[in-house]
Amino acid sequence: MRVFNFAAGPATMPLEVLEEARAELTDWRGSGMSVMEVSHRGKAFVACAEEAEIRLRELLAVPRGYQVLFLQGGATAQFAAVPLNLAAAEAAADYLNTGAWSKKAIAEAKGQLARVNVIADEAASKYTTVPGAAALRVSPGAAYLHYTPNETIGGVEFPYVPDTGDVPLVADMSSTLLSRPIAVQKFGVIYAGAQKNIGPAGLTVVIVRDELLGRARRGTPAVWDYRQMGGEGSMLNTPPTFAWYMAGLVFKWLQRLGGLPEIAVRNEAKAQLLYGAIDASGFYANPVARECRSWMNVPFTLAEPELDSSFLTQARDAGLVNLEGHRSVGGMRASIYNAMPLEGVQALVAFMREFERRHG
Repeated sequence: MRVFNFAAGPATMPLEVLEEARAELTDWRGSGMSVMEVSHRGKAFVACAEEAEIRLRELLAVPRGYQVLFLQGGATAQFAAVPLNLAAAEAAADYLNTGAWSKKAIAEAKGQLARVNVIADEAASKYTTVPGAAALRVSPGAAYLHYTPNETIGGVEFPYVPDTGDVPLVADMSSTLLSRPIAVQKFGVIYAGAQKNIGPAGLTVVIVRDELLGRARRGTPAVWDYRQMGGEGSMLNTPPTFAWYMAGLVFKWLQRLGGLPEIAVRNEAKAQLLYGAIDASGFYANPVARECRSWMNVPFTLAEPELDSSFLTQARDAGLVNLEGHRSVGGMRASIYNAMPLEGVQALVAFMREFERRHG
């Protein structure tokens, strides 16, 4: 029986995609082999990879002048790859600190740069807010500004794109890429781990403006050098072929649905349903400021924390799994990425209301 999987990542995937992959798992495109067994340099897989890139470019309306890379190492590798590619060791860069993943990116950058300017820090609100757009002041001479549009753990999301002028804007979009349309042209670099809205863990998508290529400092590993990887079609080394293939199937699925405008409508409806149920209750609470609540990751607490374990056990029995909040935060967290159907959120809301009726 399929359950409703609310994990933050690796996350639920579209059932249609899983079934399509299962149907051709042992004989991919008549090759007599699995896609996991074919050469990444063979014509068949190269065509598969190119098709996936084309679909991603179409979904995001990526303008000319950008490279799209399919890399390894997760988004965490990009915490180091970004400063290595965009700034000299003696340079400075700006960062916004809005939660756990921002802090990790900042910590890595401090080992790569002479100065890291944290120009906004939301620690005072316990990372339940984002800085106001008008309050941001980019440091003179900053090589770039880095931020995390959606914090997976805290469930806080920027309702705007920072205006950085001529300073390249870098975004860790691991938890939000493909959840709605975005203006790619506003960004110098976008990167995202695949395991939320793209496909299986092991793949990282990087979208980088051409004018930022070729800046990698001496000693940057070739597999993290955007120019070198782009010049080799992301195949300087053996790529994560199965994850790349699966990503292509997800992109195709999104296009069948109607693309990012349609998935945005669905995602907003799911988020409104869940937040509405929380706000209407005296038993559940969400700590995030309303104007910056995440569509993708919804943390909530129970009025009586001693009921947490009962809630989780009964939820699992009802087919609602992976609702535990992150260990650093506690409580509950429902991640409702693209592949989570509305029915899953409806089932969760119905369960929450019944649990409150019995225990509130």
